[in-house]
Amino acid sequence: MRAVALSSLSGSTKAPTIAKKVLVSDRDRHLIALGCDGEFSIGTQDPLLIRFSDQESLTDWESLTTNTAGNLRISTGSEIITGVKTKQQTVIFTDISVHVMQYIGPPFTFGINEVASGTSIMGQNAAVAVNDNVYWMGKEAFYVYNGTVQQIPCPVLEYVFDDFNFDQKDKAFAGLNSAFGEIWWFYPSADSDNIDRYVIYNYEQKIWYYGSLARTAWIDRGINDYPIAAGTDGFLYLHEFGCCDGSTDPFTPIEAHIESSQIDIQDGNNYVF
Repeated sequence: MRAVALSSLSGSTKAPTIAKKVLVSDRDRHLIALGCDGEFSIGTQDPLLIRFSDQESLTDWESLTTNTAGNLRISTGSEIITGVKTKQQTVIFTDISVHVMQYIGPPFTFGINEVASGTSIMGQNAAVAVNDNVYWMGKEAFYVYNGTVQQIPCPVLEYVFDDFNFDQKDKAFAGLNSAFGEIWWFYPSADSDNIDRYVIYNYEQKIWYYGSLARTAWIDRGINDYPIAAGTDGFLYLHEFGCCDGSTDPFTPIEAHIESSQIDIQDGNNYVF
């Protein structure tokens, strides 16, 4: 089965034909289009416009007193970059601000509040939700929204952003590895036009680690027992499974090492290997 335009479906009324991103709100099940064309300007994109369909409907987008369809427009920034669903709300990013959109019921259906300004996001896929928190890679820092927007302390900040190909920033993306409390960001280094690096934030232990790996898409475990990622070689890889990446025949161990800084073991009878 192939995707079709919403406007081509039988009974479709005022459906958007252009959008930066489309998602479904979990609790109330409205279809939401971000950065789309307006109800009365079909075909002309408004990069700050949000529209939502009637509840449980793919086709009814005309805002009437008899349905829950409608629209909102963000007042800050020049364009919506992306949106991420949590269990309670939808977090929406513009190029300079963060907004939270929540279902409030009739007659307005949704309300939206700005929760931060002067922020950034690296690209459309650079944010990921963990329960009701959202983590993302900005253009100079990492952030979390957990009721308020906070910058995450990152000791490897210079390592990442001093060696980053900003001409290819839209390729950067985030993935969740929930079994280990990790968020992975894959990105292209300064000398590469394609993704070849990653940096990981362990939100349970509040630590960072990094490495080199070429992946272009990621899905956390859920239906499957392990995370699955797409490689630049055209293969799909099971992560956190086995002792090698399966890219060689016969299998060979992954080259790995642990690097640490100096350790103070105090005075007296204290030993360390």
